[in-house]
Amino acid sequence: QVQLVESGGGLVQAGGSLTLSCAASGRTFRDHTIGWFRQRAQEERDFVAAIRWNSRTTVYADSVKGRFTISRDNVKNTVVLQMNSLRPDDTAVYYCAADTGVILSSIRYHRNYDNWGQGTQVTVSS
Repeated sequence: QVQLVESGGGLVQAGGSLTLSCAASGRTFRDHTIGWFRQRAQEERDFVAAIRWNSRTTVYADSVKGRFTISRDNVKNTVVLQMNSLRPDDTAVYYCAADTGVILSSIRYHRNYDNWGQGTQVTVSS
């Protein structure tokens, strides 16, 4: 079972950038779709972006498209979420997650993911 650890969160002013990293352990990392989700205070966990095992397919939530970029390095076992033009409503705890091995219904569906990191806080000030 893959283990994931997020890092890179912090405090940034609106319009700024942050880079989140998801470090993975386990030999099955290359077989997994990796997703980023975020959870705002008092709200449910929402899809942000995902990347397939071979990096050929990337998917973004409409709210972050054009601002965020997801990438992966299967040699280093890392997935990166580059966040630009940050807005206050991007404030949330960000989680990376590995899928169950097969995506059913939609890559955006959080129940397709069964391994989650501990989360990293992103705060964007106005």
